[in-house]
Amino acid sequence: MTAAKKTVIILMADDDEDDRLMTKDALEESRLHNELRFVEDGEELMDYLRRQGEYADAEKAPRPGLILLDLNMPRKDGREALKEIKADPELRRIPIIVLTTSKAEEDILRTYDLGVNSFIIKPVSFQGLVEVMKSLALYWLEIVELPLEKVKA
Repeated sequence: MTAAKKTVIILMADDDEDDRLMTKDALEESRLHNELRFVEDGEELMDYLRRQGEYADAEKAPRPGLILLDLNMPRKDGREALKEIKADPELRRIPIIVLTTSKAEEDILRTYDLGVNSFIIKPVSFQGLVEVMKSLALYWLEIVELPLEKVKA
């Protein structure tokens, strides 16, 4: 694994605190050492990505290399945030994995139409989530070459 791959920051947008904590624990259990950061809704996600408000300092809000996105969140849901991210030339290359409880075919089709990279239904068990995190880590952080953020002069 290259040094660049070890430094990929994962940003999770999910309003459910239990899901955030369980995902954090599952990532640790799968021995993934990447930094995991959290936002609680689509508005906060967009502020983080655009470095606005409390996320204006780039040191405190480094660009993620991968986004885990829940669809059903307050204020701005994951579908709206996904549409904005993929329409933004500065953000659209960040891979986005929908990680949601929704099994609706409409959500699957719509998110792929909007440019999502993967759609995963949240496993109901912790062990299932650990297995998903291991697979995500292997594929997205070891096999795939992710675009690195350009350093602006």
